Amino acid sequence: MIALADKITKSFGGRVLYTAATLQLNAGERWGLVGPNGAGKTTLLKILMGQESADEGTVSFAKDASIGYLEQEAKLAGEKSALAEVVDSQTEIKRLEADIRSMEERIAAEGGSAYDTEEGAAAYEALLDRYGRAQDRFERLGGYGLEARARQILGGLGFPVEDFDKPAKEFSGGWQMRIALSKLLLRHPDLLLLDEPTNHLDLESVKWLESFLSAYDGAVLLVSHDRSFMDACVSHVASLENKRLVTYTGNYSSYLRQREDNLEQLRAKRAAQERDIQHMETFIERFRYKPTKARQVQERIKKLERVREELVVLPESSKKVHFSFPEPPRTGDEVVALEGVSKHYEDNDVYDDVTLRLYRGDHVALVGPNGAGKSTLMKLINGHESPTAGTVSLGQNVTQSYYAQHQLETLNESNTVMQEMDAAAPGWTTSEERRLLGAFLFHGDDVDKPVGVLSGGERARLALARMLVAPDPLICLDEPTNHLDIDSVDVLEEALVNFPGTIVLISHDEHLVRAVANKVVDVRDHKVTLYDGDYEYYQFKRAELEAAATGAAEKSAPAPAAAPQAKAAPSPAEAPKQQRQSRNVKTKEQRRAEAEARNAANRAVREEKKRLKQVEAALEPARARYEELMALMASEELYNDSAKFDECMREYNALAKQIPALEEEWLELTEKIEEGSNA
Repeated sequence: MIALADKITKSFGGRVLYTAATLQLNAGERWGLVGPNGAGKTTLLKILMGQESADEGTVSFAKDASIGYLEQEAKLAGEKSALAEVVDSQTEIKRLEADIRSMEERIAAEGGSAYDTEEGAAAYEALLDRYGRAQDRFERLGGYGLEARARQILGGLGFPVEDFDKPAKEFSGGWQMRIALSKLLLRHPDLLLLDEPTNHLDLESVKWLESFLSAYDGAVLLVSHDRSFMDACVSHVASLENKRLVTYTGNYSSYLRQREDNLEQLRAKRAAQERDIQHMETFIERFRYKPTKARQVQERIKKLERVREELVVLPESSKKVHFSFPEPPRTGDEVVALEGVSKHYEDNDVYDDVTLRLYRGDHVALVGPNGAGKSTLMKLINGHESPTAGTVSLGQNVTQSYYAQHQLETLNESNTVMQEMDAAAPGWTTSEERRLLGAFLFHGDDVDKPVGVLSGGERARLALARMLVAPDPLICLDEPTNHLDIDSVDVLEEALVNFPGTIVLISHDEHLVRAVANKVVDVRDHKVTLYDGDYEYYQFKRAELEAAATGAAEKSAPAPAAAPQAKAAPSPAEAPKQQRQSRNVKTKEQRRAEAEARNAANRAVREEKKRLKQVEAALEPARARYEELMALMASEELYNDSAKFDECMREYNALAKQIPALEEEWLELTEKIEEGSNA
């Protein structure tokens, strides 16, 4: 046991958040903390950290347990570089390093003269003993590989090598959050508390963090709206439901299934109790005044009281908000066209000669590493940036709206939240407006707040709600899920999936990207590449291309064609000859059809076996190279060669995608071959 929150009760004013909430966190367990916005998730993290006090209950920790907490906001100041900020945050290791250097200077200075006197010899021996113990502890804490690990973590979270020495204070808020997360991961506390750690990451950095947390040997408790992220790395879920804390084993999807199963059982039990109550009440009313039934009536009255005392209380079901958003104005087929577009910032060439066309109904996800130019491409599309060369043109009747965290100038600070919605939705009723605002976390009196007093997150949610009331034919969304809870993300997802216009989306939320995107544009290495398929198709093609480019595996052979469909035996209506045959005698045509079906199945199995050998031949070197890279990235020498480091990171990311795809294909082929052999 690393930490135990025992029977925690917490209230704010007259509102109870939870009562008698108990949660034990053990080494190797990764917990997702879920619940509707306002249920008290962040408050529980702060209670564990000691930043908030519980009304009742206790929090205890294992002896000498260390705790690390990543809050939703971080601000760095000072002149230190990003790398120095991360390395110097490991205060115990840095103190030990300074002590060791000081002792080394004393040892060198005193040398043999220390043995001139008995007292000097004793003091010198004590110094050597302290020096040895300090070195041992320094090594146990990972002091010798500290900078190498810091570089690995910064690289994994998306920092280019050339930015390691850039002053931390010059980074934007999102990148400063990454530095704060890097400091925490490098410290490797026994208990890691993370509040929305993916909010400022891109998809590739989220994947790296998933891998890091999945192998974490301490305890992790995290709050996240990203269900794909929780599916990938949590082993338990703690759910704040109806003022209680309920625990589940498994990832987020498993939690949803278990919760629904539990609810079904509760509903069934409640229904049975209500039937019993109805039967007993009917009996009591019918025979209340019959002397011969007096004993039975009294028995049922007592039983009725017991059942009512034990009556199951069903949890309040969260209200799902559904909207039929108005269709945008009709446009021509081509919505936006980029012709020979280049974009440069002084010495930074973002990309050259980009040609891209998007059409009505395209839901496009922009993906790629941070800093590659995804947001720049979106700004070129929506006119907030001008190309250095080339042209960007919108199609007939195309208007566009743009949502980004720092582009909220359309909000009027003197208006209330409700007044902003009134202006955006003149045909809506107050009830409809309140429902939509509630979906984006504005409840009760929140709608009367002036925009000027709203936090950045509240303004972002309001701007998003306003955009969805009367959407333009082209919607550009840059990280729209930050500051939303899972229920609000569901509302946004449903609106975007059913949107008939064109969407350009940047998001770290893989679940949202998978649900919404029907095309993917990859931005990396100064190139823009369109993949005409969904996110899974993109992942598969990227894994193939990157593996081929790095030489990590043999070039993947084309997937085998689907097995030809066996010809159906002629029906009696189609083949009159069959009417003259006995029901138990197969016609020549039937035997031929069956033979063709068998041959087709055998050909399919042969193709699948051939492909299986190719997959196995690709998997073995890919896994071996992956292990080599893991060992290589733990060495300090790699980080002194920025070109080699970048090359290793590209190869590592490619293999991290390719290996799961190959493993999944191996399983599918094995199952098909087994089914074909048994057919």
